[in-house]
Amino acid sequence: MLLEDQRFLHEDLERLEQGISDRVLEDPRHIRDRLNRDHQISGFLNRIQHQSERLLEIYNDTEGLRAKEIQTISTGDPFDEFYKQLNEMKDFHRRYPNEPVENLERAYKRRAPGEGESATAEIDNLFTGEEAYGCFLDMTTLHEDYLNLPGVQSRRVTYLQYLNIFDHFTPPHCPIKRLEKTTDQYFAYVGRLGAYLESFLRRTRPLEDLDETFASIDHDFEKAWEDKAIPGWGDETQAAGPAAPVTEGTGEGIWCPDCEKEFKNENVYKSHLSGKKHLKAAEARKTNGAPVDGSVNGGVNGHSASKSASSAAKNLQERAIAEREHRIRKLASSMETVRSDTRVEVERKQGRTERERQQELDSLFAESAEPSMRPSGGADDDSDSSGDEKIYNPLKLPLAWDGKPIPYWLYKLHGLGVEFPCEICGNFVYMGRRAFDKHFNEARHIYGLKCLGITNTTLFREITGIEDALKLWDKITRDKKKEKSGGENVVQMEDAEGNVMPEKVYYDLQKQGLL
Repeated sequence: MLLEDQRFLHEDLERLEQGISDRVLEDPRHIRDRLNRDHQISGFLNRIQHQSERLLEIYNDTEGLRAKEIQTISTGDPFDEFYKQLNEMKDFHRRYPNEPVENLERAYKRRAPGEGESATAEIDNLFTGEEAYGCFLDMTTLHEDYLNLPGVQSRRVTYLQYLNIFDHFTPPHCPIKRLEKTTDQYFAYVGRLGAYLESFLRRTRPLEDLDETFASIDHDFEKAWEDKAIPGWGDETQAAGPAAPVTEGTGEGIWCPDCEKEFKNENVYKSHLSGKKHLKAAEARKTNGAPVDGSVNGGVNGHSASKSASSAAKNLQERAIAEREHRIRKLASSMETVRSDTRVEVERKQGRTERERQQELDSLFAESAEPSMRPSGGADDDSDSSGDEKIYNPLKLPLAWDGKPIPYWLYKLHGLGVEFPCEICGNFVYMGRRAFDKHFNEARHIYGLKCLGITNTTLFREITGIEDALKLWDKITRDKKKEKSGGENVVQMEDAEGNVMPEKVYYDLQKQGLL
């Protein structure tokens, strides 16, 4: 029954296109509903591709079954073929009486929340609570793994600092040396970090062609690796002797290739050779296959094959680690907005009490549950719901973080009813003393001063008028010119011993009899 399958596939494709068009016309307000819509559209697009491939196979008819079925229907008695297929269908349903029938009309139709369908259950399972449906990053576990890496254990890196440096793999942001990067622990860490960023992109951007993006990242890495342009993974060039730096150092002192450290004093360099840290670094470097004495021809000719094999294995290992680091850098640069929002959110959470956090969680859950609790209706229902959501605020008080007006006593305490106009900012009015004091360091006020030709903005605090600012700037420039010209016209005097001093100081010392 290939013809029936062919008709079913055509109907399925049309229903899928209709379902996609219905969802594209929607404009959900909540981010969870938008993600749910995008993931549904992505699933429909994947099904369209799969069904189109099946339909193309039927049209190609490589085995000739479709042509044979058409010939059977057209040449024989049509009623015989009809009853034959009818008996086959009855026999199938007799053997499987509880087999559900797929209704394409309802399969892709947008169901209302009251029909018993949990529309956002899948989205709730995709994100953690810290990610807030893709608004922020949740890298607390990766931060703990980073703190346990060799070379980082002695440093106290906070979670906020880690959000700034997790895509930096070269000094001074990353204290991990190149030798320590070849460990299994570091390789597993960069793998988990890259997998998390890739998974986050796939969950938050389901409609983008991310496979093409990842392919372009791999292509860029191949080109950069051939050109040896990957940061931190260039060739280690070292001359014979201990004073030649490998990748760091000024070349003026004595360089220790084991510790990768430069010593200005030779005695300090000799004394550190018997230390535990140097011995441990030298042993690790020897185990890694590098020559301990810094010489190039440090091996025997009989072991050249084994050394070349170990160097090839080391090169493959470094290439795999460098590829993961390059991917992390590219992925982090593509989600810079989410990264900055995460930093702001972490700072905001650190400054709140437990009660405020719980109130925010309750309001978030209430907001997310509101669309599902709303019954489906026409325009009258929408107008009624919008009227119920209107906030009573006759005094025009500012809104707090929960969307409600702040108390009136707090409004009076901070002086938010007092207006502070600033002519330099284009007659912008700041409400409250706190906002007024804060705006002197903001970009709007600094840009206004620069438009007036004022470069030193620190001396113009509390000045809001353009005329006052220009007068003060003229006075400052005149004083600077006067001071400069006065310093150039100073008469220099010299005593009998050859000491040079200003004329006034010379005559004062002469009157006192000191010359």
